[in-house]
Amino acid sequence: MRRVAIIGAAGRDFHVFNTVYRWSKEYRVVAFLMTQIPIPNRRYPPSLSGVPEGIPVYTWKSYEELTRILKELRIDEAVLAYSDLLYEEVGHIISAVLASGASFKIHGPNDTYLDSIKPVIAVTATRTGAGKSSVSREVVRELASRGLKVVAVRHPMPYRELEESVVEVFRKPEDLDKLTFEEREEYEQYVEMGIPVLAGVDYGQVLKEAERLGDVLLWDGGNNDFPFFRPNFMVVVTDAVRAGHEVGSFPGEVNLRLADAVIITKVSEAKRENVEKIVANIKRVNPRATVTKADLEVYVDRDIAGRRVLVIEDAPTVTHGGLPYAAGYVAAVKYGAEVVDPRPYAVGVIKKVYEEYGTGPVLPSLGYTPEQKKDLEETIRRVEADVVLIATPAKIEKVVKIDKPTARVSWRLKVLEGPSVKELVDAFLKRL
Repeated sequence: MRRVAIIGAAGRDFHVFNTVYRWSKEYRVVAFLMTQIPIPNRRYPPSLSGVPEGIPVYTWKSYEELTRILKELRIDEAVLAYSDLLYEEVGHIISAVLASGASFKIHGPNDTYLDSIKPVIAVTATRTGAGKSSVSREVVRELASRGLKVVAVRHPMPYRELEESVVEVFRKPEDLDKLTFEEREEYEQYVEMGIPVLAGVDYGQVLKEAERLGDVLLWDGGNNDFPFFRPNFMVVVTDAVRAGHEVGSFPGEVNLRLADAVIITKVSEAKRENVEKIVANIKRVNPRATVTKADLEVYVDRDIAGRRVLVIEDAPTVTHGGLPYAAGYVAAVKYGAEVVDPRPYAVGVIKKVYEEYGTGPVLPSLGYTPEQKKDLEETIRRVEADVVLIATPAKIEKVVKIDKPTARVSWRLKVLEGPSVKELVDAFLKRL
């Protein structure tokens, strides 16, 4: 029996195990190797794995450490099962795996798709921070306007006890109280719209519950991962300010090649030649996909002109997503505020994040652990600003102490050219 390690980030890794390896008689998964958002002191429990002692979770922070762990565990095959990687990073992982003596593997959509008895429309992206949430909201609004019961199913973020998170359903604001900031950022928008959002660990069971609740399922992808459910129609969001990433990221390019429709966001922020480059890349790798050019219009709920502002951005976007800043910084500039650089004031975990990533003069909304919340609060307290400008969808002001006045950024998709969201929904429904 071949010994397998699944390299992931507490998301697709568990799904790959559930769909490919859980009942296998040829392979034995002996470890999950987590990065990006490592969660220490964990095991995939016996009730989910079928392994009496459960499957241990290890964390790694360098390619050399990855090679060492694979050698020590005598791994025969290492499976890549996480997203938002540039091709150079994928190459380093492959080399680290092969240097251990193991073989390298990636399981594609047909190995891991779950088929639904209900129609599925998927919204995915080519990189984190492309504006996928804005597109998802518009798709939900349009479907709901047709009298359809929509259920959103979100890519997993299992940060609590796994056995208690097999199937999670969020309907009311109080359902979100136990969640991390990242989860709130993704779920809160649907709850506020009156749309149930589901997530969990075992997506076979999640799918059954979603089918019970809705007429139509929206797959809301995480990072730039491809869907867990086989879609009837797939919308892919790409980012005009990161031209080239649409064909230079994994599995972002997979999504681009699978897309029925591509929406290019932030067009007005980008150089014209970059937008033209993206359109050319789309036409080259997926000529059947329609192309929409759009902006993400930003708004602020109070006057910040002339004020010194501390900008808090969505953490994944300005960390492993690779953007130095996002909608908050854009809004601050648009509305005439002075952005205060929080980096000199950072403490603890926040300071380490700045050292690891190329994050710009904004504060990432880290809140996965009590330690991160504490360091976030202390960094906010130290920054000399008049207003804290919150540009994450999560109402983090409800769960962290902010000792300054706050303002909130919102944004909405504005189609400039090409098929509208209404026309894309029409195409989806026509296909059914």
